[in-house]
Amino acid sequence: MEAFGVRRTRSPASDRIGFMGGGIQPVFDRAGCEGAVLVQSLDGGGEFGLRADDLVVPASVIKVLVALEAETWFADGRLDPCERVVLQAADRTPGPVGISLFEDDAVLSWRDMVVLMLTISDNPSTDALMGRLGIDTLNATAARLGLSDTVVKFDLMTMLNSIGEDLGHADWKDLVSWSANAPADESARADETLLTARALDPRKGSRTSAHDMVTLLRLIWNGQAGPPNACARVRAIMARQLTRHRIASAFRPPVRVAAKSGSLVGVVRNEIGVISYPDGRRYAAAVFTRSRPGSDDAAINAAIGTATAHALASLDCTAAVTRRDPFAGL
Repeated sequence: MEAFGVRRTRSPASDRIGFMGGGIQPVFDRAGCEGAVLVQSLDGGGEFGLRADDLVVPASVIKVLVALEAETWFADGRLDPCERVVLQAADRTPGPVGISLFEDDAVLSWRDMVVLMLTISDNPSTDALMGRLGIDTLNATAARLGLSDTVVKFDLMTMLNSIGEDLGHADWKDLVSWSANAPADESARADETLLTARALDPRKGSRTSAHDMVTLLRLIWNGQAGPPNACARVRAIMARQLTRHRIASAFRPPVRVAAKSGSLVGVVRNEIGVISYPDGRRYAAAVFTRSRPGSDDAAINAAIGTATAHALASLDCTAAVTRRDPFAGL
């Protein structure tokens, strides 16, 4: 398999995180994937993870940044959230759910597109919002928030079409049509080529890191990423995400999880989110994985939750030791 991400030069703090994170690596090994994870307390400042500074492919977790920008525009009056927009069937962005499956034109408001984008990861809504906001604007916001590893290179339609092109086809639609009846040996060769596609290489396509995404979540949850109403809306909608088989799979009520998942062509499976306990403790988590095509989807999804729970438990344990002995480790 191609390298999971681009290894970064780490700070001393990141070195300590990587050392302590050795217990998380077997979770990814058993699931048959590579992984990066970071869990950070939103209240005490402690963090625990593995490969948290590596550049990775964000997939749909980048939609949190899009939602934040849209809600900011709503809050400061740059965009009317109630404006009706026609999403035409003829040039609709492909996807496994939502409006991608409609056969007719759909009419939605901008704010309802944000809901669909975060709750079911709707691709047509995302591309409509990205087209209205502008990719340069999204990157400017990432820079303003200090997300130095995060760059958005293209919208979802452009990304999918680039995969089709990299596999020797005219576009994504042409690739899908070919795949339906492709001989097994040609499909196997296509899977190998897929791993080198631009969209799956954080040096060439959109990129981020677990550290950046945890920073984004912290800023949203603490109301520092934008207008208070904008941050509150993003928090509320993320709490309603339909997908519950990744981070949320490791936690049970009354613990609450607000999250955004992301997947790409059976290779990338990610999720970022905030875990909130009844006693007031809150943790931001970001998990990014990469595997070969045809890997065990259920096992990797479960590993995302297990790795998060492991990192959170280790963080709590480390914090408890520090509270008992303030000079431990000196």
